Amino acid sequence: VIIHSPTHHASIGGLDDAELASAVAGWRTRMREHAEASAYVQLIVNEGHEAGASLEHSHAQLYALGFVPAAIARERERFVSYNQHTMGGDLLAEIASEEVRRRERLVAIDDEALLICPWASRSPFELRLIPRNSAPSFERDGEVGVGMLRTALRALAARFGGMPELNLWTITAPRGADQFHWHIDIAPRIGIRAGFEMSTGVELNVFPPERAAAELREALG
Repeated sequence: VIIHSPTHHASIGGLDDAELASAVAGWRTRMREHAEASAYVQLIVNEGHEAGASLEHSHAQLYALGFVPAAIARERERFVSYNQHTMGGDLLAEIASEEVRRRERLVAIDDEALLICPWASRSPFELRLIPRNSAPSFERDGEVGVGMLRTALRALAARFGGMPELNLWTITAPRGADQFHWHIDIAPRIGIRAGFEMSTGVELNVFPPERAAAELREALG
């Protein structure tokens, strides 16, 4: 468990800029400590009862796994395959470039990162933070992304009149993977995952990502 601040905050969105930067630096430090000995390091943030939070104080949880989860392994395979077929291309970098060009699902962009509502988002207002310069490992990419994470939290708080309950997680390179591109995913818990989703593994999202991105851009002003 990684405590985000000695001052009590119920949500990561309540951290000030210095506290957020310190919290994310703490994530990276602890992930680096376990990266060499683990097949994969998974960092998550659960906030709110519906998101599975067990503590009121804002915190993250880090899992040092002896295996690579299937979803991460599939993502790694896609990165490697795209790199080979395009003779050096980066799959997520190409997706990011296209999202910037289209602007339909783009929420915000700065010098370091961009924020989008992913195509085929699994849930309403799902967000993805993507670094503009390709880097495999979140934990080894300096302080990149902190400013855009603040923007994401600010957009959600503005849109919903306060921070919604949410799940946040990092996707970083498994041990030994060179072809990868880290990102952070955020899923506000404002929908209900019901029987169809659980029985089939098919996610139903009744709120198009293009509409969600437009509303978040408007909320940011």
